[in-house]
Amino acid sequence: MAFGDGADDAALDAAWSEFCDRLKAAGRHAFKDLNATSDLQRTDAFRFLTQNLGQAFDLALETRDPRYPTIHAFCNPARKLGGDCADFTYQQAWIDGESTYRMAGTQGTASFFNVTVQGARPSGPQVLHEPFGDVPEANVFGHQLHVEPDGTFELYIGGAERGPNWLPTTAESRKLFIRQGFDHWDERPWQLRIERVDMDTPKPVPRAADMIDAMGWAGDFVTGLMTSWPEFPFTYGGVDSEQPNRFPATGATDADSKRGRTAANMYWKLGPDDALIVEFEAHEGLWMVTNMGAFFTSMDFLYRPVSYTPSRTSTDNDGKIRLVLAHDDPGVHNWLDTQGFERGNLTYRHMLDGQPAVLSTRLVKRGELDGALPPDTKRVTSSERAEQLWARFNGVRGRFPL
Repeated sequence: MAFGDGADDAALDAAWSEFCDRLKAAGRHAFKDLNATSDLQRTDAFRFLTQNLGQAFDLALETRDPRYPTIHAFCNPARKLGGDCADFTYQQAWIDGESTYRMAGTQGTASFFNVTVQGARPSGPQVLHEPFGDVPEANVFGHQLHVEPDGTFELYIGGAERGPNWLPTTAESRKLFIRQGFDHWDERPWQLRIERVDMDTPKPVPRAADMIDAMGWAGDFVTGLMTSWPEFPFTYGGVDSEQPNRFPATGATDADSKRGRTAANMYWKLGPDDALIVEFEAHEGLWMVTNMGAFFTSMDFLYRPVSYTPSRTSTDNDGKIRLVLAHDDPGVHNWLDTQGFERGNLTYRHMLDGQPAVLSTRLVKRGELDGALPPDTKRVTSSERAEQLWARFNGVRGRFPL
């Protein structure tokens, strides 16, 4: 048996060749001007592509049939995209508006839990490619769910209304988007599974048409990754590439409120001898700060101190939090590691309980950092830093199946 003996050989070969051509073209975008030319940052651009190449066909084929839904984790310590927050987990499940689904599992201790139904994908240049979310059709937060005394719960999606745990769908519904946010290192995620309630036959084995369609979807995905980032946030997300090291104003839009959060992102550039102090008032609510690379992906949050939340942050005696972005360890508790990058993005999220902070910044020379901080700013020894990193390592492993 050889090429051409099968009825679909030519179509499969053509679709695969097109995908490979698009993948090759996507890789050329690693060299765009917005990415620094250093070894570390050029490599990071290709890592962004290869990490997501590993899930392209999970999204496009393996989990794609909404009649046989699967909860797919599309970000983790080894796979990032879309301005992912280091202290969130992100999952999705493809659904349709005709079926009824049951999500069941066990309640976790995550500070934030949210399930949304996403409808028809809007059109226009201001809309990101899949699998990114958009304004939800319906959503539910963890505190709104009825949970049994033993910690178990069931949430129905679609079909006739059920109380109290039910999310409606429409003819346009296409997926569930699931987010969990963490503060303390000992918090644990909700454990989830999903099924269509009237499933009575095995999932069909993919045919040539399914694979060809998946190759096209995966081609759109890898192309969108490398062409949309980092330009999209600069164009539509309020990130100012012309004025680095300054945060824009924070404030919740109607779309933010439906997502249960507000966010602000700062583009930063640091010279070899620079440090950046990020300062804001300690405030109520769950907030998160994550350091990201040029393509808006979280830095190495498993091994490095690149993210902070209220419980893990030291507050100075004047009631202010000061984070220090620096290339090497400055010996302060609130160090944000650049992991050697000269450019990146720092994102602040506030989960809309209380008011978001006003963030200010000061660029100082590394040798002048100690004098620029209050005397009471919490310092750490090398052994204390090691303990801090072990706490991070174990905490992150508790959130993911590592």
